Amino acid sequence: MNYLLHILVILEIYILLALSANQKVGLSGLLTLAQAVFYGVGAYATAITITKFGFTYWLALPSAILTCMLSALLFSFVAGKVREFYFSLATLALQIIFFSVVYNWISVTRGSYGITGISNPEISGLNINTPGSFALFGGVWVLVVILFYVWFLKTPLCRLIQATRDDEIEVLSLGKNPKYYKKISIILSSIVAGIAGSIYATYTTYIDPTSFTLDESILILSIVLIGGAGRIIGPITGAAIYILLPEFLKFLQLPEGIAANMRMILFGLLLVLIVRFKPKGIFGKYLIQ
Repeated sequence: MNYLLHILVILEIYILLALSANQKVGLSGLLTLAQAVFYGVGAYATAITITKFGFTYWLALPSAILTCMLSALLFSFVAGKVREFYFSLATLALQIIFFSVVYNWISVTRGSYGITGISNPEISGLNINTPGSFALFGGVWVLVVILFYVWFLKTPLCRLIQATRDDEIEVLSLGKNPKYYKKISIILSSIVAGIAGSIYATYTTYIDPTSFTLDESILILSIVLIGGAGRIIGPITGAAIYILLPEFLKFLQLPEGIAANMRMILFGLLLVLIVRFKPKGIFGKYLIQ
């Protein structure tokens, strides 16, 4: 039972990450290769404020969100100068810089040793330290983010963000600044990814740079590609496929080493088939280019 609850917690974290990537990729048309950066910023900000400054989770979380927002704002100033392919290159550079910083800034991040002893969240004296309580805790966050997007997708701001994705010149002709709406989208995306990072750090109670690599960013993007960008259901579906696929492979009684490789082979094959036959993804509204 605890194992199934553990899988549920991981699924919830990846749903948040997929929704955060969808904000950039699906709603703004910004192809990012650095979503793991804001995931990592949220995790490290939470871990550092808890272990070094003695913050509780409810003080560390706003600190993590604020750090993600400032990081996203700084990046948006730079990325706002470039478009399309060059934006993706800028995110790739951001990913490489972030990994180098957390790996080598040993006095703060402890480098490859990672940060241990991250305390669990507490609510009214109740310590959230079991898979069941964390599944409930993560589920509440997923519900909050989904409800936010249900509301946000109907707002004029979201329509202008999508209009910027589809035709920047048209947005300019309306007297609007496309860079402003891209900046808003990048910041919103970073907040959701930061929340996922905060949950991950307090659930595992240990983080190190290997969880926030370029491979992780590509994986998050692949989840959105499979599920489909531009809608809420797409990222959720993609995350469910990625997390639950290995569990179905266990029914085949494959050796552990082969099963791990088969997961990535099947995931890659599924990605190729979807790109070939359903370019927008399973439930996609926007074609990622």
